[in-house]
Amino acid sequence: MESSQPLTLIGRVREVIRYKHYSIRTECSYVEWVRRFVAFHGRKHPREMGAAEVRAFLSHLAADLNVAASTHQQALSALLFLYREVLGLELPWLNDLDRPKKPKRVPVVLSRAEVERLLAVLQGTHALMARLLYGTGMRLMECVRLRVKDVDFERHELTVRDGKGGKDRRTMLPLSLVVELQAHLGRVRALWEADRVAGRAGVQMPEALARKYPAAPASWGWFWAFPARSLSVDPRSGIERRHHTHEQALQRAIKQGLPGAGIAKPASTHTLRHSFATHLLESGYDIRTVQELLGHSDVSTTMIYTHVLNRGGRGVVSPLDAVR
Repeated sequence: MESSQPLTLIGRVREVIRYKHYSIRTECSYVEWVRRFVAFHGRKHPREMGAAEVRAFLSHLAADLNVAASTHQQALSALLFLYREVLGLELPWLNDLDRPKKPKRVPVVLSRAEVERLLAVLQGTHALMARLLYGTGMRLMECVRLRVKDVDFERHELTVRDGKGGKDRRTMLPLSLVVELQAHLGRVRALWEADRVAGRAGVQMPEALARKYPAAPASWGWFWAFPARSLSVDPRSGIERRHHTHEQALQRAIKQGLPGAGIAKPASTHTLRHSFATHLLESGYDIRTVQELLGHSDVSTTMIYTHVLNRGGRGVVSPLDAVR
């Protein structure tokens, strides 16, 4: 029986986000920003506030908390969603809000030797996942969300589902990882079989596929390629099931491995994706091919890697090097 209680503001925000099929990460982020906005103004309802209150909150983030431009933009996006999509208010001042200019950064890229040293200090599943990130150009979340059915050993290909922008794409499966990945999936299958024997709920499915194909959540093909060791409660359905491994585990492993690899650069999991693109371009592959493998909508996004191809100063030889 459905509750007759009216939804709270936060409940309404969640309802609209889920109706639009936004990710759970976006939901958590937007809900947190709405809560902070309301708390900042003494718990006044957003309908009672306007441009002045929104600008005051955004100014507080920039001037008092000194947040990054990307964080500032995320907060603004959450408030725009609140007023336009949740409250249904199309107010002229929403389009006049100042958007912070994101600084242009050159991506951190590891040399081939640095990648080799980093991969050598990683162990177990973390080593395999890091090799996949560097060998395929996948983003971190694309890797941890990989399903068994999307690994094609015969075609040596991976299918990335619901990547950034909700797009699917295909990328290569490195030949050097075939045996290791097959052995890993053999161990994962034992875990899947144990879950089936224990009668545990199947894995989370995208959108309404669980209703359309009731047996799919418990099938081997839909199981995570990198499942978590323990069960967890799905925040949306409340069902206890096995989720994919947490992305922070690999992030920590790479951060902890940098000193042992003798790398002083602020590298991360995304650095392996940057290195994948840069090393392909260095090897002479066409930038359009690299764009397709990365899943970029516009080639201009891929062009950033051409800036790191030339060694220091656009490849210009310093006059100091000509002085004896």
